[in-house]
Amino acid sequence: MNELTIVLDTESKMPLYEQIYEYLKREMQNGAIMPGERLPSTRSLAGFLQVSRSTVDQAYAQLLAEGYLESIPCKGYYAADAKLLYRIGRGHLSAEEGSGNRESKPGKDRKQTSLSLSGKQENLSNKTDEYRYDFSVNGIDPEGSPANIWRKISKRILLDDTGELFRQGDPNGEESLRTAIAGYLYQARGVHCKKEQIVVGAGNDYLLMLISNLVGRDRVIGMENPTYKSAFDTFFNLGHKMVHVRMDADGMCVDSVRESGAQIAYVMPSHQFPTGTVMPIGRRIQLLKWAGEGEERYIIEDDYDSEFRYKGKPIPALRAIDSLDKVIYIGTFSKSISPATRISYMVLPETLMEKAGAMGHFYSQTVSKVDQKIIEVLLTEGYFERHLNRMRALYKSKQEILLDSLKGMQDVFSITGEDAGLHIVLNFVDGYKESELIQKAKEHGIRIYGLSEYLTDEKKRIRFPESQICNKESMIVDEYKNATILLGFATLPVKKIQEAAHILKNEVFSGHFWLPQTGR
Repeated sequence: MNELTIVLDTESKMPLYEQIYEYLKREMQNGAIMPGERLPSTRSLAGFLQVSRSTVDQAYAQLLAEGYLESIPCKGYYAADAKLLYRIGRGHLSAEEGSGNRESKPGKDRKQTSLSLSGKQENLSNKTDEYRYDFSVNGIDPEGSPANIWRKISKRILLDDTGELFRQGDPNGEESLRTAIAGYLYQARGVHCKKEQIVVGAGNDYLLMLISNLVGRDRVIGMENPTYKSAFDTFFNLGHKMVHVRMDADGMCVDSVRESGAQIAYVMPSHQFPTGTVMPIGRRIQLLKWAGEGEERYIIEDDYDSEFRYKGKPIPALRAIDSLDKVIYIGTFSKSISPATRISYMVLPETLMEKAGAMGHFYSQTVSKVDQKIIEVLLTEGYFERHLNRMRALYKSKQEILLDSLKGMQDVFSITGEDAGLHIVLNFVDGYKESELIQKAKEHGIRIYGLSEYLTDEKKRIRFPESQICNKESMIVDEYKNATILLGFATLPVKKIQEAAHILKNEVFSGHFWLPQTGR
């Protein structure tokens, strides 16, 4: 036992049990603890480290669950053969890696991948060489996922289970989870709904497929441009006719919806992606009025990141003011918890519930009962609320640092979309070319994103209103003018945000890219 030189850091944010777990796992992987070697009892190790026995129990339980330890009744804990274990990101261990005294380091030509709860799997050897900083508009803060809480609740649920978790569940989602979601939506988004109206599924794509089957694939769907391309492509691939709808500073133009012939409007009123536009109450009422003018008209409200609003009070969801029962509301836990959870939900109008009930007999639930139960506990026992408060404060701080780092550039670009969400939008003055800004940033090891990436037309042309009202003709502005750049701030550490913003401000955005043939 004295050979286990575990040094616990009581000041670390990492829990003590996790420090013990990481140390023992590493020692077994390196061969310092040999296969079949007996480990100290939990009581002995707890006394040696001067921690509670439950702390060591928790570390051993995790090692048992992952196959690093074997428990022999009346004898104790023994190290398993680490050579036989598979480690994500490194593949199968060779005999050298499993039995050597030092941790094997990857060679120069070996590719390493990392997989985390953030849901991002990256080729570190390639991407790190190309970009030192990535202002990704996807993903969450690497330290932001509630992994420890998730692990704690998961263990509790599995220990309490009587076998029910492994039986086939409700195709619409477990009743207790749908009840919890209904309560959360009422408190947080002002949405009144019954649990029977809620359908849970693995990701938005699955829910969009269900919606397509509910409304019929002959329905014409209108979406803004630029927009959330994944939803556009999903509907298009399902056979829907897709039409572009103009937008202005207030969001989707209702006159344009009428002109387009759309029967279903797909909107993100709380924070349009990618422009960051927040639809005011007046425009929302106009859109609801349009939906009420036809029996087969519906609005799909994608409320993907409404939890993260930094100025003023949260704006109620469009569904919250829908007295005509025309809004299909979609929410997700991907932004608030982790993309890897793949848990989304929708609230159906009562007019579609009977059809949804009949359709449910043809589909099985796509989210495991364990994950559904974990989300339920997060919602009902206050964990989710505390997590959101922490993340909102973290993201607000990151956003303020980014905005502060870009001060003094008002003659070069204006900033929009800063009231909510996990990215800001830089709208450049005439003469800046999007492709050149992106290339110049790349030369400095910085990845930034152009608005044109989110256009759905092949010619990469952006439709802008001539003014801020919808009854004027739109004009076509090619990519040489009005460059628009998106900067996400969720995934980058604060220090890297400051470093990268300084380079962008002084090296990338400081030069002027004039249009060709202007004579300047």
